[in-house]
Amino acid sequence: MQLNTLAGRTYNDLSQYPVFPWIVADYTSEELDLTNPSTFRDLSKPIGVVNPKNVPEVRAKYDSYEDPSGKTAKFHYGTHYSNSAGVLHYLVRVEPFTSLHIELQSGRFDVADRQFHSIPQTWKLLMDNPNDVKELTPEFFYFPEFLKNMNGFDLGLLQGTKERVNDVILPKWASSPEDFIYKHRKALECEYVSQHLHEWINLIFGYKQKGPKAVEALNVFYYCSYEGAVDLDAISNPVEREALEGMINNFGQTPSQLLKEPHPQRLSLEDAVTKMLKLELRRTDFTLFLDNLRPIPIEVRFCST
Repeated sequence: MQLNTLAGRTYNDLSQYPVFPWIVADYTSEELDLTNPSTFRDLSKPIGVVNPKNVPEVRAKYDSYEDPSGKTAKFHYGTHYSNSAGVLHYLVRVEPFTSLHIELQSGRFDVADRQFHSIPQTWKLLMDNPNDVKELTPEFFYFPEFLKNMNGFDLGLLQGTKERVNDVILPKWASSPEDFIYKHRKALECEYVSQHLHEWINLIFGYKQKGPKAVEALNVFYYCSYEGAVDLDAISNPVEREALEGMINNFGQTPSQLLKEPHPQRLSLEDAVTKMLKLELRRTDFTLFLDNLRPIPIEVRFCST
């Protein structure tokens, strides 16, 4: 998405911003080992329960929830993996997101300790807190500038260390924002992720997005985030309708469910090569039959004019 296409909009327009998954789980090593499965996040689980310690709390929240009015269905998460505030949290250093962030915060930057200032710290907080379920934006895979405070914004001082929030702190295995984007993109396209990305697609766009499979996968979000869950045209009270619209826009919107069956797993590199070779062998090689070819005489007559 081009940044200039967002000019003039409000932060509510970001409620359907493209969502990408957290891929890497190792933000402390000196080198990023893309051959080691432990380097990667478990893509079969929602981000809120990637850490197994969070599972009992998330499951208990769903099981114990009751709405006396019967209007609100049970849910595992009261926040969403992609919403306006989350997008602005990640992209606060670049316009027009900076201005939209300030608008959201009533005319000022959010306090420094809540700013996006460190990738390793953000991952740690996600793993420790099942109520924070932010996935990533596409910029984590192509746009190094969002990690730099190129405009020199005053993002404040951290309370504990009095350190000024400036450029985003990178993992040890990244030497620069450009290096981070290069390696992070390489991780997204590596063999391990290719073999497991369909599992995340099932959660976000597929058969585990709604219904019993979503409950089983601990993947149920607040009801108004789902497509068609609320009929705004049926609400006659303008105040009530405006409040519900604001809730939907701010909370985030779950994408349309595209698949009702499991997404197929991508072929491994070895399987893909084997399949290609088999197809090649099935093709007729006419050079194998040259010995059987026989010349055929043809009589050609030329007519004079």
